[in-house]
Amino acid sequence: MSSWRDNILKEFIPNISKLTLVADPDSLLSEEKLSSELRKRGFDLIEFDDSIEFRYAYESKYRSIWDQGLHTDLVVILRVQNSELSNLPYDLLQAGRILSFSLGAIFPNFSYPILDCLEQHVFDALFRAQEDTSPGIMGDNGTKDFILRHIYSIAPELINTEVDLLRSLLRLHYGTIEIPEPLADRLVSLLQNNVTFKEWPLESIVKDSKVFYAFIQERWSIFLDSYDQVEQVMDSPSPYGLQVSGPALLPFEHQDIRIYIDNLFVEGKLSPVEYSKHSVPANSWMSCGIKTASGDTEAIRINRLFSIVTSNLPNAQSRYNEWLSIALQWGELSVLIHNNSDVTLLERFTSLQTEINGIFAGWLTEYYASLINLPPSTPVMVHHIPRFLSRQLESSDTKKIALLVIDGMAFDQWITVKHSLQSQDPTLLFRDSAVFAWIPTLTSVSRQAIFAGKPPIYFPNSIYSTNSEEKLWKQFWQSQGLQKQEIAYRRSLGDENIEDCLEAVINPYKTTVAGMVIDTVDKIMHGMQLGAPGMHNQIAQWCKTGYLKKTLDYLDELGYEVWLTSDHGNIEAVGTGRIAEGSLVDSRGERVRIYPNVELRNQIAASSVGTRLWAPIGLPEDFFPLLADNNTAFIKEGATTVAHGGISIEEVIVPLIKIERIPHR
Repeated sequence: MSSWRDNILKEFIPNISKLTLVADPDSLLSEEKLSSELRKRGFDLIEFDDSIEFRYAYESKYRSIWDQGLHTDLVVILRVQNSELSNLPYDLLQAGRILSFSLGAIFPNFSYPILDCLEQHVFDALFRAQEDTSPGIMGDNGTKDFILRHIYSIAPELINTEVDLLRSLLRLHYGTIEIPEPLADRLVSLLQNNVTFKEWPLESIVKDSKVFYAFIQERWSIFLDSYDQVEQVMDSPSPYGLQVSGPALLPFEHQDIRIYIDNLFVEGKLSPVEYSKHSVPANSWMSCGIKTASGDTEAIRINRLFSIVTSNLPNAQSRYNEWLSIALQWGELSVLIHNNSDVTLLERFTSLQTEINGIFAGWLTEYYASLINLPPSTPVMVHHIPRFLSRQLESSDTKKIALLVIDGMAFDQWITVKHSLQSQDPTLLFRDSAVFAWIPTLTSVSRQAIFAGKPPIYFPNSIYSTNSEEKLWKQFWQSQGLQKQEIAYRRSLGDENIEDCLEAVINPYKTTVAGMVIDTVDKIMHGMQLGAPGMHNQIAQWCKTGYLKKTLDYLDELGYEVWLTSDHGNIEAVGTGRIAEGSLVDSRGERVRIYPNVELRNQIAASSVGTRLWAPIGLPEDFFPLLADNNTAFIKEGATTVAHGGISIEEVIVPLIKIERIPHR
C-alpha cells in the first residue's frame, strides 16, 4: 500500500535545485519518517522561524558553500500558506524553487479543522482507513466519528453498559495516542445521550487520563471492601468521601476489565492499597492491587514489568512516541530493580538494558535529527518546552507558569521523587510525559537548550558554560512579547529556605514566567560512590526534607501552573580506561569527549576502546562529540561511576511533568 508521504517525496529529487522553499503550514515535512527519508536523499532541512537565527545558519553554512561553486540540497520549511511565501526576502525567492503541501491535499474527504488537531502519529492509520473505505466528503461530526472508529477503535453506539464504557475508557487512556479535545467532546456528547451513564463524570474522565486514573484509584478500595471471601461482588458499598464524583462501585471483576487493571498496577499508573478485611489468595487477580509485607507482590510486579517491556520493545523503525512510552515503563522497572537485592534480577535487568540501549542507539542515529524541527504543540525535545509553554499562556486560562528543571534527574529517579511527593500530599496529580534531551547529554548543551528554547547551534559562544542561561531565558520570553520584569530565573536551588529565596526573584504581581534550576540530584550524582541504588536512596532522603513539596506549595499559592523537567539523565557505567589526549580535547566528560575538529575526534576514536562517533546534529560547527559506548565510561578500567553525556535511554529520555492537584467534585 502507498503512504501519504509518497506524494511529497516524489517532489524531492537530488540536484534539481540548490534551494527549495516549502510552504508547510501543517508541519508535514517535520514528521520523523518523512524527514529521515529526505535526509537520506541528501536534503538538509532548516526552518524559517526567526529571521535572525535563520540568517545565521543560512549565511554561515550554505551561502559560503554556494559561493565556492559547490551544490547542496537545502530545504527551507515555512509554517505558512503558499500565498504568504511572497513575503520572504528577495534573494531567497530568486534562488529557490517553491513547493506547497497540506493536510487538506492528502486527506481531501475530511474536515480540515478536525485533521488539524491530530498528532502526526495517526496519519498512517488514517491514510490506510481512507484507502480501505473510500469515504465520501465528511463534515466535522462525520470526520470525528470516522476517526474515533478507525483510529481509536471506539464506536459510541456500541457502548451501552458500564462494562462497555469502562473497557472503552481503559483502552483509550492506556494507549499511547492521546485523544484530541474536539474528538473527546464528540465522544462525551454521544455518551451523555445514554441514561445509563448519567452518574458518570464523563466530561472529566474521557478527556483527562489522570483524572480517570484518580477515579479508578479511589474506587479500587471500595471494590475490595465490597468483595466477599468467595470472590462475589456485594451490593451497597459503604459511603466514601470521593474526590472524583461518579458511581462508587465499578465492575472490576469483569474479565475484559481485569487485564487492564493488572497492567495499570504493574506499571505504576495505579498504586496498591492496604487491605485486610478479607483474606485474598496470593494468586488472585486482585493481589496486584494489594500491598503485602512479604514482598511477594513486588516480585510479581518485577516479573510482569519485564514481560511488558520485552513485549513492547521498540525496534529500529519505531516512532519516537514508542520510545517515550517504553521509557516510562523502563523507569518503573529500574526503580524496583535498584531497590531490590536479588542478584539474579539485576543480571536480567542489565542484559535487557544492553539490548534496549543497543537498539536505541541505532534508532537515534537514524531518526534523532528528524526530532529537532517537530512542531512544539506537543514537546518532543527539551528545546521545544519554552515555545510550548508560551502557547499555553496564549491559548488557555493560564496566567503564570513556573518551570522547574531538576538538573541530571533520570526518569527512574523522577519516579522515586513522585512517590515521595504523593506520600507527602495525596492531592498532588502528576501528568507524566517525556521528551528527548540534547545529545551529548551535557548540562551546558541540554540545559541551555531548555532555557534558550532553541538548538545549541544558536548559542555557540556559551556551549561550554551555563552562565548565559538567564540571558537566553529572558531573550526568549521577550521575543514572545513579555516585559523584562515579567520574567524570573534562579539556579543553584535545592537546600535553602525556599520562600526567602523565591521572594527575592518572583514578584507575585508582575512575574509571569519563572525558570528555576534545582541541582541537588546532579550534586548527588557527581559525588556518588554506591551506584544507581545509592542514587535512589539519597534522592529519597532529600525528598524527605520536604524541600520540593514546599516549593510546589509556594508556587501553587501564588497561582503558578507548574511544569517540571530535567536536562539529562544518568547511567551507572563501568570504566574502560582513560583516553590519552593531552590538551587536545575541549571537554573531558566521563561519558563524552568534545573535540574542535572531526579529524582529531576520529583519530582519537581509532586508537581508543569502546567509543562511538556522534554526528554534530544541531551543534556548533567546532563541536565534535566522541561518546562512550554502551554502559562504559572514560575512567579507570573496571571502576564504576554514575555519569551522563552518552546516548542511553536513561540519559536521553527525561521527564516532562505537569503538576496539579486532583480537582474536587
